[in-house]
Amino acid sequence: MQQSKIDENPVLKLSLAFALDIVAYCEILEQERKFIISRQLLKSGTSIGANAFEAQNAESRADFIHKMKIAAKEADETTFWLLLCSLAPSYPPCASLNEKIGQLSRLLNKIIFTAKQQEDPK
Repeated sequence: MQQSKIDENPVLKLSLAFALDIVAYCEILEQERKFIISRQLLKSGTSIGANAFEAQNAESRADFIHKMKIAAKEADETTFWLLLCSLAPSYPPCASLNEKIGQLSRLLNKIIFTAKQQEDPK
């Protein structure tokens, strides 16, 4: 996908930037030998963007909604792992990641809500 397409799409732009931030944070966790949480966080945190990107080539509106719901579920899982990191005293700070995942989750939920409204207007 071209960079210009990413820059024009807020969910792709945010999810890619977030994935890069998660990679950097997980590298710190790996250095501090926090392997289990690092791997879980890396998987869920990068999966958000992967699913949002995949949704761009959905076969139908229902398929788009389904892929975006998977992205939202991955965001929820990422929120859990970041909360755990925030509460564990031996983990490095991740407040900015907590803010970013909140923003990304809200955007994903708004996209899902809007897509559902367009699918079945009442």
